[in-house]
Amino acid sequence: MSILVVGSVALDSVQTPFGKVENALGGSATYFSVAAGFFAPVNLVAVVGEDFPERHIDFLKKRGIDLKGLKIKSGSTFRWKGKYGYDLSNPKTIYTHLNVFEKFSPKIPPEYERSDIVFLANIDPELQGYVMKQVKKPGLTACDTMNYWITNKKKALLKTLKKVDMFLLNEAEARELTGESNLLKAGKAILSFGPKKIIIKKGEHGVLLFSSHSVFSAPAYLLETINDPTGAGDTFAGGLLGYLRKSGRFSESEIRKGIIYGTIMASYAVEDFSVRKLGNISYSDMQKRYYSYRQLTRY
Repeated sequence: MSILVVGSVALDSVQTPFGKVENALGGSATYFSVAAGFFAPVNLVAVVGEDFPERHIDFLKKRGIDLKGLKIKSGSTFRWKGKYGYDLSNPKTIYTHLNVFEKFSPKIPPEYERSDIVFLANIDPELQGYVMKQVKKPGLTACDTMNYWITNKKKALLKTLKKVDMFLLNEAEARELTGESNLLKAGKAILSFGPKKIIIKKGEHGVLLFSSHSVFSAPAYLLETINDPTGAGDTFAGGLLGYLRKSGRFSESEIRKGIIYGTIMASYAVEDFSVRKLGNISYSDMQKRYYSYRQLTRY
């Protein structure tokens, strides 16, 4: 069995104080798939335009990602351009051109319907609900969101949250969704919306995991070089859910271990632009960093 991800595949133009790229491979489903692919087979559902470079399709195929669900439509691919200052947690959006993604209506191929893990990346919560109706009894379902959906489609988002096992969001989104400034209060409040596990991503300050009976905190991996944080959250989710699929167990202890693998994968993503670094590391590289992380956090 494999992992199903439904989200965006995009072309990103990004500038940070440390460099820039134009029309680089991006999108929530892309980062997730490349990270999860280190652990398990991934089925990707997304849409791109006729202008999407063939080299990017070749890259995804070489990573072992199944692209039967990647539709190529007439028109242009979703494009995003952003600029970061030295505060890498708050990019300034220069433009967002949805293009073919604007009318994205995910149709899950029959061979994907029984995927063991389903990840609903950052898309309209109504579409997330539409995907949930098409899959058949996955072992674990997880979703992500963004401020825009919290502000404009909160009712639909809350409906989706009643159907998923795990909800991932960043600290600003957690505060906006609940009206709580304190993350401990926010995490506990979100549990009441339906998911069994809540993961609040705090960027360079790590991750919080909430369940009905416990709270777990994991620091970020210490890095000397950070060039581009774009896609770090989706990469984290890919590492986490990829590990859980490889493990085959969804207990809290395994989720905690998966969080560490997600943290490690995200640490690679931010070291370079787009998925360059993720595309140039091996499973053994990742394992070495995992053991390095264990040494950093041991007491």
